[in-house]
Amino acid sequence: MEIRQLNYFIAVAEERHFGRAAKRLHMAQPPLSQQIRQLEEQLGVRLLNRTTRRVELTAAGQELLDRGRQIVNAVGTLRADVYQVGQGASGVLRVGFSGSATYGVMPPIVRQAKQVLPGLSLALHGEMLTPAMEAGLRDGTLDAALLRPPIASHEIDYSIVTREPLIVALPSFSALAVDRPVAVHELQDQEFISYPPESVLYRTTAAMCRQAGFQPRITQVISETSTMLSFVAAGGGIAVIPASIRALQLEGVVYRDIEQAPEVELAVAWRREDRSALLQSFLDVVGAATKGLPNRAPTPPGSP
Repeated sequence: MEIRQLNYFIAVAEERHFGRAAKRLHMAQPPLSQQIRQLEEQLGVRLLNRTTRRVELTAAGQELLDRGRQIVNAVGTLRADVYQVGQGASGVLRVGFSGSATYGVMPPIVRQAKQVLPGLSLALHGEMLTPAMEAGLRDGTLDAALLRPPIASHEIDYSIVTREPLIVALPSFSALAVDRPVAVHELQDQEFISYPPESVLYRTTAAMCRQAGFQPRITQVISETSTMLSFVAAGGGIAVIPASIRALQLEGVVYRDIEQAPEVELAVAWRREDRSALLQSFLDVVGAATKGLPNRAPTPPGSP
């Protein structure tokens, strides 16, 4: 039994007339009658009782009509689903991202993906450092990542999506929390709440302080950006963070620009060998979602 034969039979069974069914199927009546007879021979049962004016379903015919509709609908859905996956419009994509990306690029990326790729399911893994995301891309536990270069592995391609300056998060009662930019040397006597040493932000902050003539006095090392800012609010120290984190407003925390602050980059990264349509669709989403951001990098994400 073929899907084509099922479609022929369903048309005849619903129309109860070979002529009307043939017209509906855009075919001549004799070939349609021949196909139904062949189907009955294959199944070894009579499906239709024919009269000069109409046809009636036998009990076997009614069973085939009921089950056949389900099969035809399932095949149609399968075809559509396979096509969507092949076009990169549906499926599951595992995406890692840094904690600091949570407040800048991830909301528009997720929103854009939901709008243009409703069949795409994002399995999101947040608050990750770049080395962990590199490892995830290499071993296949991640399909893409929003991370901060540089990237050590030659197996990974990436494209810059944003560049932004560092700012400082201060307790609201700090003497530096006045409405003006802060010079780097003014941070010399402060206690720093820092990202872990393996993070790009740690290294960039340390280099900025060394250039100003001092080593940052780190009293807390925290991976999660939201936890870090909670410690700032409690008076546990200051934190040097990317400017996009201003979007996270927390009582007791004020943000101030840093004079001549270095910039940090955020990139979308993927395995070089991954050529899937699903990944390309996600990269297109990232490009569209980050296009209007204030600190948008000039080069869009590339093709895998």
